[in-house]
Amino acid sequence: QVQLVESGGGLVQAGGSLRLSCAAPGVSWYILGWFRQAPGQQREFVAAISWTLDRTYYGDSVKGRFTITRDNARNTVYLQMNSLKAEDTAVYYCAAGPGATYHLSEYTDWGQGTQVTVSS
Repeated sequence: QVQLVESGGGLVQAGGSLRLSCAAPGVSWYILGWFRQAPGQQREFVAAISWTLDRTYYGDSVKGRFTITRDNARNTVYLQMNSLKAEDTAVYYCAAGPGATYHLSEYTDWGQGTQVTVSS
């Protein structure tokens, strides 16, 4: 089983930035993605990136503000979050899946999550 470990969450003011990291050893050729879940809400797709780095996918609510990148040499995926809004507050989860894109069910491995809180 793959161990995905997120880091980088925290408290930030609206308009600020955070960068999340996810260590993802053993999933070299998988799609790596980020989801988020706010209290009382369903888990929502945020972004994903292919092993070859030539395909990225973003949820509509984060397009133009968030950027996903990946360092295959370090087995790490990053989520740069800019222009944060209060509605970005959620637990952010790293996920991996072969051939995954936008859909939660396509991901086979998950991290424990990291809290991001944006104060307005």
